Formats: sequence, C-alpha cells, structure tokens
Amino acid sequence: MRSAAGQGPTVLLLHGFPSCSYDFRDVVARLAGRPWLTMDFLGFGLSDKPPRHRYSLFEQADLVQQVVEASIAGPVVLAAHDMGTSVATELLARDIEGRLNFDLQRAVLTNGSVILERASLRPIQKVLRGPFGGIASRLTNRRSFVRGFGRLFSPEHPLTPEEAAAQWALLTHHGGNRIAHRLSAYLDERVQYAQRWHGAVRDWPKPLGFVWGLGDPVATTNVLAGLRELRPAAEFVELPGLGHYPQIEDPQAFTDGVLRLLV
Repeated sequence: MRSAAGQGPTVLLLHGFPSCSYDFRDVVARLAGRPWLTMDFLGFGLSDKPPRHRYSLFEQADLVQQVVEASIAGPVVLAAHDMGTSVATELLARDIEGRLNFDLQRAVLTNGSVILERASLRPIQKVLRGPFGGIASRLTNRRSFVRGFGRLFSPEHPLTPEEAAAQWALLTHHGGNRIAHRLSAYLDERVQYAQRWHGAVRDWPKPLGFVWGLGDPVATTNVLAGLRELRPAAEFVELPGLGHYPQIEDPQAFTDGVLRLLV
C-alpha cells in the first residue's frame, strides 16, 4: 500500500491485470494536493503471491475494504483500471446493498472489460483461462511478456524499454509470473457474476463516469458502447490515440479526465 495526505476525499486507485499499483506512479504526482491511496492486489506487484491460492475478485474487494477501513477516515472517490474495474463494481454492488464499510462518493472506471462478451481478449488471456494455463504460465519469459504487453500500448505512445523492464520485474517478484493462470480466473468470475456487476453499473445511485483510451485493443470501443447502454446518463471522457494503459501512456491526460469526473 502507498498513500499520501492532502485536502478533500481520498482518491482510491485500483490497478489491473497483470500489472500493479506502479501503473499510477505518474498519476499520483498530478493529483494537485488531494489525498490518495493505492495498493497491490493479492498476487500482484509486491504483494504476497501464494502459489496454490484460489484468487477471487470477491476476496480482492474484501482486502480493499480492509485497507480503506484501516487507512482512511473520511470520504473516498475511486478510479479503477482493467481488472480493478470488476473489483470496483463489486464495491458498488455492496454499497447498493448497504454493506460497504466506507463512504464512497464517486467512481470512475477506465479501460476494463466490464462487459466481457464485448471485449477482444488477447490470445494469451484465452490460453491462461484454459486447461493449459498452468503450462503457459511456467513458459512465460521476459521476451514473450514484453512482446505481448507492448501490444496493449498505442502506436503513438509505445511501451518503452524502461517501462517493460519495471513491469517484468514486478510481475516476476515472488514468482508472480508462475501464477498468471490462477490470477486470470477473474475473467471467469466476470462471466459468472455479470448480472450482479452490470446491475451495479446500471443502478449505483451516485456519480459514475468513464475515462477511456480509444485505441485499446482489448477493452475496445465496443465495450465502451455497452457501458453507454447500461449507463446512458453517465459522463464519458474519451482519450483518442491512447491504448489500454492511458495512465502510463499520457498520465496528464488521464489524470485530467479522472479529476474532471471525481471532483
């Protein structure tokens, strides 16, 4: 967990797969004195990575609630990316049910395959979900990771060698690359609990907006169109020329969009 004090509601930042809270390092520097908190989900980044654990979005949501309860006294606003959007929608569902243990006032979802049937999953994501996922995890090496990860970035803002090296180091910390098939189970939960989480997007009574890199090859504009159907009155900030990781590719544009919808 990393955090900083400031004025106003705390900005809670939730990362995606297969990366970690490092993705937001250039965002938190641009939050203009607002308090913020970010964390690595279990199995990601510098967190513990139990090798035979059954990783679940519900458990990740439990851990977020525990961290927030222990660290934040006041109201919270949320920005979530990729897998973090599913953790976020579970938090929204709990808030609707009156089971959220903190005051969540606003939320922004960004470049996540919230409506999975509209997404264009990468070949490695499909393999990791299948019967040979464990083998694929064990065979992952730096070269194959960098090649696949780089395809998530836009041509205008390609993956840099420095970023690739940092992401690989964090992925492999405590052998995280060896459990990628277990971490990928969240995709199956997105299917199983789609009604619950799509309903949370539709029915959460507080301000919910979307910031989207339009060049995303996975959480494509087809996903964004589906979110517009679920939440037609929501505010949308579109980021042309940015891919799946807008917070890395253009952190200023990303932060400006997020703050526009959270303030």
